[in-house]
Formats: sequence, structure tokens, C-alpha cells
Amino acid sequence: MAIGLFGGSFDPAHEGHLLVSDMALRRLRLDRVWWIVTPGNPLKATQGRPPQMERMQAAARLIDDPRVAVTGFEARIGTRYTAQVLAWLRRRRDDVDFVWIMGADNLRQLHQWKDWRSIAASTPMAIVDRPGATLSGPLGRAGRALAAYRVPESQAATLAWRAPPAWTVLHGPRSSLSSTELRRRAAADASASRPH
Repeated sequence: MAIGLFGGSFDPAHEGHLLVSDMALRRLRLDRVWWIVTPGNPLKATQGRPPQMERMQAAARLIDDPRVAVTGFEARIGTRYTAQVLAWLRRRRDDVDFVWIMGADNLRQLHQWKDWRSIAASTPMAIVDRPGATLSGPLGRAGRALAAYRVPESQAATLAWRAPPAWTVLHGPRSSLSSTELRRRAAADASASRPH
């Protein structure tokens, strides 16, 4: 079985996340995609963020594909770090081929992630093209360090079964939605609706 792991805050989950999941299922020939809703991203402020369970429930309401599941096991295992999540999964599910899925904007900052080199060395990665990060993502510090392991997009369907490090960039339908922008709009709407 091949499973894509799509981690994030999902604050809030939106149509762009569905586009990524659909593309990963089709282009990478995955059996499942698991959304890993983090209790808190170590690189982002978490003040004012809805609780993990609330974000998980909202994400689950958005999904209509039985191959996509919402998980929150980071909290159960007591970590917020991707490298530790991947090691935990590999110890428990050595019968599964995992692929880490992330946006090109995250590849640009991957070198700031704890143990980022062990992430790349342990799990193939699918980098999804994002508005504003098309060129800068793969050319970021981690992208340059891993350039020799880049798999042509035409071979993306083989990624889950390749020995890491291995990564590819997926291009396809893109959404301009971002959770940050949706939160900003919601805050502006809430402020405008308050009596003055």
C-alpha cells in the first residue's frame, strides 16, 4: 500500500487542500492520503488557533473522498516534528510505502525544519506547485542540496517505490486559496460586523 502524508495546520482546511490530495492520489498512484493535522507548527505562532480537534472536524466535513482521511496522531505520540512522525510511522507500518506531500512554499523553508535531512533520507517527497513558489521552492536551500535526487515529473507515479532521497514537483490545477488569507478575511468580516 502507498500512502501520502499531507501535514499542516489546516487552519482552516479548504478547497486547495482537496486539490492537492486529488492530484497526489492520481499522479503518484497512491492508495490513500492522510491529512496530518498538527497540534502546532513549530515555525508558526499558535496563539488564537482553534484546537486541533476542531480543525480536524472541520477538515473531515470538507472531504468527500473515502481514500482521504484526517488524522491527529502527532498529539498522541507527543511530537510536532515531521522527522519524528515519519520515524514513528515507519516503525509501526513497515508494510506501507509513504510519500511526504508538501507545497513548494514549504520546500523553500525546509532547511529550517528539525532534522530536515533525515526527512529527505527516509521518505520520498512530492512537492506541489503553489502560486508564488513555483521557481523559488525547488531553488531554495534544501532544494539545491537535494537537486541530484529530483525525479522527473513524468516519473512521479514511481515515487512511492523509490529509495529515498527522492523527490519530484507536481504541477497541475492550483488554488489561490491559503489558510492565512482565509483567516485574515474571516477576521476582517468579524470586525466589520461588530457594532461600532
